[in-house]
Amino acid sequence: MTVPLSVVVIAKNEQARIKDCLESVHGWVDEIVVLDDESTDNTRAIAAGFTDKIFIRHMELEGKHRNFGASKAKNDWVLLLDCDERLTDELKNEIAVALKEGDPKIAVYWAPQINYLGDVQLNHGGWSNPHIRLYNRKYVKWSEADYDVIHPGIKFVQEGYRGGNMKGKTIHHSFRNVADFIAKINRYSTLEAYKWYLDGRKMSQGKAIWRTVDRVWRRFITKKGYKDGYYGFVAAVLSGFHEFAAYSKYKEMKEKGYYINDIKATPPK
Repeated sequence: MTVPLSVVVIAKNEQARIKDCLESVHGWVDEIVVLDDESTDNTRAIAAGFTDKIFIRHMELEGKHRNFGASKAKNDWVLLLDCDERLTDELKNEIAVALKEGDPKIAVYWAPQINYLGDVQLNHGGWSNPHIRLYNRKYVKWSEADYDVIHPGIKFVQEGYRGGNMKGKTIHHSFRNVADFIAKINRYSTLEAYKWYLDGRKMSQGKAIWRTVDRVWRRFITKKGYKDGYYGFVAAVLSGFHEFAAYSKYKEMKEKGYYINDIKATPPK
């Protein structure tokens, strides 16, 4: 028996990973929705082997894109899944129980992750922090504020509802290798800087340096990233560099207007 749940997968040029992602939920849920951001590879052809609910839409704003995907689902309960993520059996079982017997006032659930850098599992360093995984679209919406160009927040559209936490984890193949990690930092730090620029964030050089050093320290020492060996160190350093890169780009945006037109023309993914 399938679970009355709609899995919404957002994709763009993911032919190498979307099959494994969809296989992890196919036959378990009663609906899969794929929202394709104008892929130019075989992403849609592969997805068609798992669902006929494939929608093509250019992603201008992440929160709006997520809300659009949820609007195409037949179920109120939606599970958002990226192509580099897989569900563990433990999380599947926990979700099934929550949908059947859960607190009716819980409208969104966070779940921890198992993150990978290449084939190295990052068990420490804070990489397993919970992320929003399951939510009821009747009561929860993603922010569509202009400045939420990355990592949009959520809002409850009715009072009296709250969030909950799950223990089961998703498997997140975060970074294919170090080069992929660096490439993502380059893309995401540009969007982070633009978010600060749009919302008038007060950022100083001293604060940026402190945030950079603090993140490396917390990842590697406080949260014991050193237990993951050399790649735990790599992950901590690159995570800290993200802060430095974001501030440097933010400074260039304010002083020289760099990046802004490129982001408006083609938002980095």
